[in-house]
Amino acid sequence: MSDTLTPDVIGRRVEVNGEHATVRFAGVVPPVAGPWLGVEWDNPERGKHDGSHEGTVYFKCRHPTGGSFIRPNKVNFGTDFLTAIKNRYVLEDGPEEDRKEQIVTLGNKPVETVGFDSLMKQQSQLSKLQEVSLRNCAVSCAGEKGGVAEACPNIRRVDLSKNLLSSWDEVIHIADQLRHLEVLNLSENKLKFPSGSALTGTFSALKVLVLNQTGITWAEVLRCAAWCPGLEELYLESNNIVISERPTDVLQTVKLLDLSSNQLIDENQLYLIAHLPRLEQLILSDVGISSIHFPDAGIGCKTSMFPSLQYLVVNDNQISQWSFFNELDKLPSLRALSCLRNPLTKEDKEANTTRQLIIASIGQLKTLNKCEILPKERRTAELDYRKAFGNEWKQAGGHQDPDKNRLSEEFLRAHPRYQFLCLKYGAPEDWELKTQQPFMLKNQLLTLKIKYPDQLDQKVLEKQLPGSMTIQKVKGWLSRLLKVPVSDLLLSYESPKEPGIEIKLENDLQSLRFYSVENEDCLLVRCTS
Repeated sequence: MSDTLTPDVIGRRVEVNGEHATVRFAGVVPPVAGPWLGVEWDNPERGKHDGSHEGTVYFKCRHPTGGSFIRPNKVNFGTDFLTAIKNRYVLEDGPEEDRKEQIVTLGNKPVETVGFDSLMKQQSQLSKLQEVSLRNCAVSCAGEKGGVAEACPNIRRVDLSKNLLSSWDEVIHIADQLRHLEVLNLSENKLKFPSGSALTGTFSALKVLVLNQTGITWAEVLRCAAWCPGLEELYLESNNIVISERPTDVLQTVKLLDLSSNQLIDENQLYLIAHLPRLEQLILSDVGISSIHFPDAGIGCKTSMFPSLQYLVVNDNQISQWSFFNELDKLPSLRALSCLRNPLTKEDKEANTTRQLIIASIGQLKTLNKCEILPKERRTAELDYRKAFGNEWKQAGGHQDPDKNRLSEEFLRAHPRYQFLCLKYGAPEDWELKTQQPFMLKNQLLTLKIKYPDQLDQKVLEKQLPGSMTIQKVKGWLSRLLKVPVSDLLLSYESPKEPGIEIKLENDLQSLRFYSVENEDCLLVRCTS
């Protein structure tokens, strides 16, 4: 840029040696002659001061070392949208191609042209573009009016993240020319809002809007949403957002909302977005949340909040109480949950136990931490849960006869699904509770009977095996005992509590405990050869 400054540079986004900044001052800084730009860096470690020089405040910064003075000719104010597209997507012809001559007829007059084929080829390349990625290409403006619409009218997806756009006006000038635009990523741009408010139809086809790290406020989010009547996905990561008001006429079509890394969001703010009718996915990773409560739903009831929510992500938070998962069971449509790296779910020696407790606590869950919950895993988790808290249930007034149940309010709050599990599997018997071993103890020994249904002459064995022993290792032991190949063995088991029901042990990598094998169960061994 030349040393000549104009008033409109204030607020403009600039790039200097790969670093981005916002112009806060333009003018003279005595005693040094000549024009200067005062900039506030996105990375405050890049600066030297707070906008002051020798006692005079020229501009203000949010950080004491966020500012610098720079000569205008050292600053890149960026390029326009169409030029950036041409720079990235137009394949340049060689010099031989450029020198080709062609005769074309304009009216009745033949005209000799040079490079006509090259021009037509470039226009053809641009008109076919549907997806454009211009991340970090120093785009600062739309460019010549109507140029984008004429050159590349079929664009549907645009990535403009980390550019030099400084206002929504420029974004709107681009979007107005892209009538088929469905996906727009504006992350890492610092955008001022336009002075006018009548922008109906500007983003009429937009379905996905990404505004991560833009510094946008919740009030501005709602204003943006009014421009996007068909918006389905909205990403707002790392903006220090505080949800300050309930969306009324906006965000009603949104199916996915990402609020990750907004550390000021709390449980009460979530109530303000709890009635978005079509919200199916809510991402709340790294927001610092530790609890959630749905006051409109009692024990064993479903909440009216988040009526369509199917997938909830709460990774990297402060969840340390089981009541959090009990509350999630109240969500009527919840089918998938991701809750990695919380105090209650950190990877350790009890990770499998934690997974089973979550599964038992949320009855409708189908996927946990991106792993499908198979029917066998749910059955194991619920049976273990029923046994693990059986003594506590009995002490709280539980009884095998439902008519004599007098459970305390405290127990019902701590274990809201326990009564349902008793109805599903039967109340725990006294003998189960007397012989109960520590829950999911890895080295617990099971006393099992070994039978051979297809070989009646074989003697029934009684053997103690660890509950953590895998089916593969059980087969290995039987292979040595019976002197048959491991591949010829088929295993299943029967429980005296469910006579006549045979459960196959099909997954060699799972343990006996995974299949809910218990003391006194009967292991059935068959050979295919």
